[in-house]
Amino acid sequence: MRTPIQTKDAPAAIGTYSQAMRAGDAVYLSGQIGLDPHSMQLAEGIDAQIDRVFRNLAAVARAAGLGLEH
Repeated sequence: MRTPIQTKDAPAAIGTYSQAMRAGDAVYLSGQIGLDPHSMQLAEGIDAQIDRVFRNLAAVARAAGLGLEH
């Protein structure tokens, strides 16, 4: 059984994919870019974009009841 995972704390998925999908005991996160989920604007500069990507991934992991350490 597969369950899509979504959170407003990461940019909405564009198209036909989910931010993450739970399949049994595994959770698969979609790739992220450095978009701010509230403004939907790309963070300015590579360092800010990298930080935003990991914040987005952490938000999706949290929505799945996990953290990046998992």
